[in-house]
Amino acid sequence: MLEIATVSKNFGGLAAVSDVSFTVHEGEVVGLIGPNGAGKTTMLNLICGIYKPNRGTIRFDGTDITGLASHKICKLGISRTYQIPQPFESMTALAGVMVGVLNGKHRSNMSVPDAALEASYYLEFVGLFSKRDVLARDLNLYELRMLELARALATTPKLLLLDEVMAGL
Repeated sequence: MLEIATVSKNFGGLAAVSDVSFTVHEGEVVGLIGPNGAGKTTMLNLICGIYKPNRGTIRFDGTDITGLASHKICKLGISRTYQIPQPFESMTALAGVMVGVLNGKHRSNMSVPDAALEASYYLEFVGLFSKRDVLARDLNLYELRMLELARALATTPKLLLLDEVMAGL
């Protein structure tokens, strides 16, 4: 499903990721481990199209996604959470998850009421349905992490990348 082949990313003279190769098969759970600064988050950013690698290839379901824009990678079925939550602070929890619903795979023609209904399902799934009308900026860290998970799941990904999902909890 995901094939990483000799991927490298440099920031100036710093090699954040150097010749990394691995494969993730459908149904498999894989963990990237290493100390702070080892390049784990950078690797996720490369997979999701936030950074472009200096060298190597990234393939998802047989398609070369190396350097593809992140919104296109999301549409292909890869979603993620972030080490530091990235909520839409001025949106309600429901609206933030609706962004995930409407930007997921095969969702371009979904109506707003249908998107709200589906977003409500994901908020219920992570235990935040009662916070659906609360602005993201007013949620605590645990709630922000759950909101981010709901938004990522709402894209209906085939591959879900979780970056330090338990950090700070």
